Amino acid sequence: FPTRRSSDLFNLLKAVNIMMNALWVSKTGLNAQDHGLSVISNNLANVATTGFKKDRAVFEDLIYQIQRQPGALSSQDSRLPSGLQIGTGVKVAGTQKIFTTGGLQETSQPLDLAINGRGFFQIAMPDGTVSYTRDGTFHMDAEGQLVNATGFLLEPAITIPDQTNTLTISRDGIVSTTIFGETEPTEIGQIDVVDFINPAGLQAIGGNLFLETASSGAPQVGVAGEGGYGAMEQGFLENSNVNVVEEMVQMITVQRAYEMNSKVVSSADQMLQYLAQNT
Repeated sequence: FPTRRSSDLFNLLKAVNIMMNALWVSKTGLNAQDHGLSVISNNLANVATTGFKKDRAVFEDLIYQIQRQPGALSSQDSRLPSGLQIGTGVKVAGTQKIFTTGGLQETSQPLDLAINGRGFFQIAMPDGTVSYTRDGTFHMDAEGQLVNATGFLLEPAITIPDQTNTLTISRDGIVSTTIFGETEPTEIGQIDVVDFINPAGLQAIGGNLFLETASSGAPQVGVAGEGGYGAMEQGFLENSNVNVVEEMVQMITVQRAYEMNSKVVSSADQMLQYLAQNT
């Protein structure tokens, strides 16, 4: 009789431990789907942001509890074909920027630029560093210099002279102006583009700006429209590359996964309640 009672207690504790593990595993699933929904929400919020690049959440399974090693001997002449490995859940390993080119929208504004292909504009930051952007919404400051919407200078600096009648930016980035009363255009500079071996490794800092990191590699300066760099399009802006329908489908998938993990929590709780009431 005491032996039977000890066996019952052992089985009960084992069942409780399994239920507790199920609760913790489903908890990691809830956290992961919550992060996934945040990524989708940010994508949808920026569906109209010029030059925005969508993110996607990257998930990884957590460590496994190896209760029986795959390939271990099950007898003198046989081995376990798969063993017994119990997973402990999921985690968000990171978010990845998707740098596909968004659609180009014509604005007919001479200071609006888009890069049709690979490449980034360079923006001089107040601390002397350089950031990078796909947003070609440029303006002139009080000194005639080209700046972004925040007022940071385009790099290399381009200064539009007074009394400019027309401003032309070629597909390879050469900036030319025509002064009132003159017929011949004057070249005043060239807008370079840069690219990275791994654009997904850039650090997003907001304001449609990115910073170089060790993962992105060093910036490679080139001429627009040459050597694999995208051509520059004056009077166009690049739209966000977020696909609303695709994001809505992803949101439904995340919602259903969240509901399933919630049901696991509820089921584990009910099983623990049953064990508590029947022991």
